[in-house]
Amino acid sequence: MSVGGGRRGIRRARYAVAAVFAVHGAVAGSFATRVPWIQDHASVGAAQLGLALAFPAFGASVAMPMASRIGHRLGSRAALRLLLPLWTLSLVLPALATGPALLCAALAVYGATSGMADVVMNAIGVETENRLGRSIMSSLHGWWSTGALVGSAAGMLAAHLGTDARLHHVLASAVLTVLGLAACRGVLDLRAGADEVAPPRFALPPAAALLIGAVGFCAVFAEGASLDWSAVYLREHLGTSAGLAAASTTGFALTMALARFAGDRVVDRLGPVRTVRWGGAVATVGGLLVVLARQPVTALAGFALLGLGIAVVVPLAFAAAGRSGGDPARSIAGVATVTYTSGLVAPSVIGGLADLTSLAVSFALVTALAAGLTVCAGALRGGPGGGAPRAPTRTTAPAARAPGREA
Repeated sequence: MSVGGGRRGIRRARYAVAAVFAVHGAVAGSFATRVPWIQDHASVGAAQLGLALAFPAFGASVAMPMASRIGHRLGSRAALRLLLPLWTLSLVLPALATGPALLCAALAVYGATSGMADVVMNAIGVETENRLGRSIMSSLHGWWSTGALVGSAAGMLAAHLGTDARLHHVLASAVLTVLGLAACRGVLDLRAGADEVAPPRFALPPAAALLIGAVGFCAVFAEGASLDWSAVYLREHLGTSAGLAAASTTGFALTMALARFAGDRVVDRLGPVRTVRWGGAVATVGGLLVVLARQPVTALAGFALLGLGIAVVVPLAFAAAGRSGGDPARSIAGVATVTYTSGLVAPSVIGGLADLTSLAVSFALVTALAAGLTVCAGALRGGPGGGAPRAPTRTTAPAARAPGREA
């Protein structure tokens, strides 16, 4: 494996990969705030929307192994130059869908490109962290959330102005593609050695990773439900305007970004187990506020607390997987498999429950899973610290969130 540059070059590479994370997050934020518009344009109900919103995670799960092979063949920088623009350009597709089948197909492509870019950028982030000799993964996840915040803020403005999401997403896609290509120029260029075999296509979760994966499952479920359904919740359950509904996604992304930038210091002080337990408690309070809300401000506060509570859980789950013994790469890939399963089932479960009962009942389930974080947090015990895992650069899955979510 080869990389270029000295200490100064590594620092520049850190800023470049942070920009990549921000661009990736901006695509997700741009999409999430326009889900109500896309739902109306495609003429789908809550259950159909829930099914469609499972397709990004499905597409990512199918496509992620290809990303590892692309990175192995081309090197990380060239792979990212290929895959990140595919993700930014795919933002246009969901808004073009005119029915349930087309929406599912568009979201499958959207998720596949997200997952492949996610694999490569996280591998680069891990290697950059290793070469710097200190934790940066939490802040990289923070930059992803910052990008999601900027994207969702732009989406909130577009929704408030009544802008057609097709126009909004074409413009956003063009800007983010240019920014993403510029950022890719500065990332580390990791290349496989002559004797390095191609990565395996699949990695089954080892037994030690299952409880750790359960922690990540709860967090990703709550994150996916909040990102994909918060705007719909305020619009349909509380009858708010489109602009105010979009603000729920913005508040969620804002608290996640702030918590992730502060995450390394908090974990150093409290340790991973106590951090997740306190985070689960905060997220539980947030979920209760959402469920019991009768006014938009209460729901907005609830979604913000949900974001604050779950912000650092997934990075800590992957760190614990890397310390769990045996083959760290296999453990990390196993935890990723469990968390991506959560991203796959969350949208359809929320939509199905909402169709049978109400969105408030759906978020009662989210609240229960947030409370589960306080119970399962002990699975993260063991090993020093709580930072990002020092995993091998090439794994079959990224140390990250579900596709289109926080990295």
